[in-house]
Amino acid sequence: MTAQAAYLGNELDVFAAATNWKQYWRSHVIRFVGGDVAEVGAGIGSNTELLCNSDRVRQWTCLEPDPRLAQRLRDSLRGGAGRCTIVVGTLEDVGDDDRFDSVMYIDVLEHIEDDRAELRRAAAHLRPGGTLVVLAPAHQWLFTAFDAAIGHYRRYTRSSLAAAVPPGLRVQELIYLDSVGLLASAANRFLLRSASPTPSQIKLWDRVFVTGSKALDPLLGHSVGKSVLGIWRKASST
Repeated sequence: MTAQAAYLGNELDVFAAATNWKQYWRSHVIRFVGGDVAEVGAGIGSNTELLCNSDRVRQWTCLEPDPRLAQRLRDSLRGGAGRCTIVVGTLEDVGDDDRFDSVMYIDVLEHIEDDRAELRRAAAHLRPGGTLVVLAPAHQWLFTAFDAAIGHYRRYTRSSLAAAVPPGLRVQELIYLDSVGLLASAANRFLLRSASPTPSQIKLWDRVFVTGSKALDPLLGHSVGKSVLGIWRKASST
């Protein structure tokens, strides 16, 4: 991703309706997000609205390199999220001295070719004690033509995601989410081979599979899932 870049995918509107899923991962990250927050790749604001009005948040900076999506984001947040600032660009467009208490990548890091350099940049912009939050698609063996079509460079495991994080950040959470959805993704990858999910498929996954995952994931110790969530905290100054 670079500043002033057009986004290749068209899945943002389709997945915006996955409200059950969004509330599920939100429940795992909300206690780690607060103060001054940078959301990298904010898209159309579906995730922004989930978190930016939390009492824990002081200021929310939406970074979105696609001007078209940034305008949609402005329109969607107008009058509803006064603490949000929208920047057409990436962390490279943030001032060298700007610091945040949380930096978030929600289904974004897989779109960035040099993910390690990106996370080094994120760590440099974190205040001591600040948190890095990454949610990404899991398992390279699930990589499909759909991933490629929407600009994914990779999918992650817990170990490969942890390897991309620079020193100086201590892991707080590193888990898989959506174990039932993993089975559905595997069936699509090897049997159905659907080119892209339809709105009806997203609705079924969100209402049925995610509901099942919310019950099953804790029983499995969050060791299985089609998404991986990592949360790291920067060492406090001494």
